[in-house]
Amino acid sequence: MIKSKKIHKKKSSTKEIQVKKSEAIRQNKENVSNGEEYHKKQQKPPSKPQKIQTGKTKKNKILPKKKVEQNKKNKKNSKNNKNNKNQEKKANEEQEHSIQNELKNPSISKILREIQAEKEKNEKVEEEKKFTINDFEIGKPLGKGKFGNVYLAREKKSQYIVALKVLYKKELIRGKVEHQLRREIEIQSHLRHPNVLRLYGYFYDERRVYLILEFAGQGELYKILCKKGKFDEETAANYIASIGSALSYCHSKHVIHRDIKPENLLLDINGNVKIADFGWSVHAPSNRRKTLCGTLDYLPPEMIEAKDHDEKVDIWSLGVLIYEFLVGSPPFEATGNHETYRRITNVLYQFPDHVSPLARDLISKLLIKNPKDRLPLHDLLKHPWITSHVCSEKLDKLASFLV
Repeated sequence: MIKSKKIHKKKSSTKEIQVKKSEAIRQNKENVSNGEEYHKKQQKPPSKPQKIQTGKTKKNKILPKKKVEQNKKNKKNSKNNKNNKNQEKKANEEQEHSIQNELKNPSISKILREIQAEKEKNEKVEEEKKFTINDFEIGKPLGKGKFGNVYLAREKKSQYIVALKVLYKKELIRGKVEHQLRREIEIQSHLRHPNVLRLYGYFYDERRVYLILEFAGQGELYKILCKKGKFDEETAANYIASIGSALSYCHSKHVIHRDIKPENLLLDINGNVKIADFGWSVHAPSNRRKTLCGTLDYLPPEMIEAKDHDEKVDIWSLGVLIYEFLVGSPPFEATGNHETYRRITNVLYQFPDHVSPLARDLISKLLIKNPKDRLPLHDLLKHPWITSHVCSEKLDKLASFLV
């Protein structure tokens, strides 16, 4: 009885082992099929972004270290980019705030106004400053005239020294020269030549008109000529070269002076000659005029005979000026106006012995009755009398204004 029981137990134990084996095989098959399905699911693109796990997956696989480190770097870079954007935005806000504060600063406002003024100037939108007599400190009188006086003055703000020409309205109306004043302002204010007196601006009140002029420290050339009697040829040649260049420049702007004489020539503090007083000048694009004007001794034949005239009247006056510089008196000077007219129309004059042949040659080429035959101003600086007395450096500078 005892043996049979033991055999039965052995048989049962072997059956159990077989059942367990079959269950294990079936379980392995299920695991394999589940693993293949899982692998297929992993190959499909995920519908939503999945977080990368650094630990074990369902398949018990660990991600490589390089990918983990790269992922960490990407996250770090994204955080840094956000931080940089925030910092940049904050910096821009601070900069804008500081700019707004600086704009309130008076010095910055001044700079901005200067920039705006320069912009308007470049765009040719010129706004003239409206001066008053209170903007100037008035000094000693420099000269007196029929219509007013000229004073030494200093602009208070810039401390710039100028000559202030004060003209009385009543006298201008009485003399019927309002149009001359207007012409002088319009023409002279636009001329830019080192030997043309600058007109910086003008203003007026109820009784007077004020012209702000360049200050010529040595005054009228006529007074110096009267003191010396006459000039030596070197001094005269240097004056004539400068005046000739200035006249050529004026003619290029269609401006005829028509009243060249020693009284209308000034010297600055360095002895440079300046053409002034454009009251008789005219802006004549047509280049033909009939008005009788200017000083009698300097009038050309065509103006005396009431013929049409152009810019060549200034060339004639330049010839008269050279003669007076070297001799001390005009070439057609006479006791009465009728005799002066006769000498001018017939071009009757004589040279004193001390006048050099080169100076005589130049004068005779300028004082010609037919305007077309007069020496052009662009050939003036090439004449031997000029080149023998004026340095080449000065001639080159003056020649740049010739036309």
